Amino acid sequence: MSSKRVFLSESDMPRAWYNLQADLPQPVPPPLHPATNQPIGPADLAPLFAKALIEQEVSQERWIEIPEPVRKVLSIWRPSPLVRASGLEAALKTPARIYFKDESHSPPGSHKPNTAVPQAYYNKIEGINRLTTETGAGQWGSALSFAGSMFDMEIKVYMVRVSYDQKPYRRSMMHMWGGEVTPSPSEETEAGRQMLAIDPDTPGSLGMAISEAVEAAAKRDDTKYTLGSVLNHVMLHQTVIGLEAEKQFELIGDSPDVVIGCVGGGSNFAGLAFPFIRRRIEGKDIRFVAVEPCSCPTMSRGQYRYDFGDTTKLTPLIKMFTLGHSFVPPGIHAGGLRYHGMAAMVSLCAEMGIIEARGLHQIECFEAAKLFAATEGTIPAPETSHAIRAAIIEAERCRETGEEKCIVFNFSGHGLCDLGAYDRYFAGELHDYEYPQDKIKAAIAELPDIK
Repeated sequence: MSSKRVFLSESDMPRAWYNLQADLPQPVPPPLHPATNQPIGPADLAPLFAKALIEQEVSQERWIEIPEPVRKVLSIWRPSPLVRASGLEAALKTPARIYFKDESHSPPGSHKPNTAVPQAYYNKIEGINRLTTETGAGQWGSALSFAGSMFDMEIKVYMVRVSYDQKPYRRSMMHMWGGEVTPSPSEETEAGRQMLAIDPDTPGSLGMAISEAVEAAAKRDDTKYTLGSVLNHVMLHQTVIGLEAEKQFELIGDSPDVVIGCVGGGSNFAGLAFPFIRRRIEGKDIRFVAVEPCSCPTMSRGQYRYDFGDTTKLTPLIKMFTLGHSFVPPGIHAGGLRYHGMAAMVSLCAEMGIIEARGLHQIECFEAAKLFAATEGTIPAPETSHAIRAAIIEAERCRETGEEKCIVFNFSGHGLCDLGAYDRYFAGELHDYEYPQDKIKAAIAELPDIK
């Protein structure tokens, strides 16, 4: 019997992050100041971010060393296993080889601590002891709360209201690690009060929660802001996933033909894909599939434009695939995939044709999650189920063509805090939602006119 799980030793953990910016055929368009529309410099970001993170955001160096205190915390669960989904393969009767990189072993149960830990560390060594952030499904909020507990920091989380109500145990996780959680939009900030005045019953959005977290950080000298996706330094930190996977595939003499990840802001997809995109740039034939909900089709139906990262236009303008900063998605249970924009580097790769975008409906993804749990044992997060469904589609295509392709996807997190969503699925209470084109058109119309 071939090995089900491919392990690396702790000494095999990456010692440096991989920076895709060094190898992209064209540069990532610069972020712009929200007031002047001119390229921003490090000084413009200094009120919000730690200096080291700003340096990483703009760095063109291919490799950036991982500090030993960060590696020490990451070693609690890293390296993560690469797993052969042999049970799923058998159920699908496919000649394809399906693997997944299992990021569910971290204390919060997802890939998010890969960047939460270094972000907390860099702020701590600069004398910052309080961080604010936003969270959708709660995976990022719980990851940052965990990282805060590792470095004795105060964490304030603004959680999208619909997810705050849907996922109480994510809130419990944040509280266990000392995080303070507020449903967003809230009465605590001017941005929150403005949004509630417009719609007191709004389900909230990541754009709204970002506005609150940025405002809360900007008003206090002892506080910085952190983001769990979208920004270049977040993509950088997540590459430990793909770098480990490269070593694991080398150990078993295999290599992926198709790399898959779900996308909300792009972090878990980038973490697995970026090291392999380097191989694609070098000439290797690899496909990359970024999977998103049809109810929040940022890459599938959005436009590649400059847009704000938040609803009240406090953040820099980023050139990205976007549905518009005023876009408010429906309250699907994949709360981590409900963001209007996409990471600049992921967006550029999609614009260049390196990455394919695929939109999937909620119910087919829950069905895929059920099959995965029945064949592989682990219950996936609703976000992760999108990657599983896309892998199944690729494997079924191989069954029809007879191709023996190697498919790998990022198992970005477990669903043990999402069992309420599965209860609703089994009760027949979930519905698919195709976002109306007129609403997308209206949100796109509010984008700034920047060439």
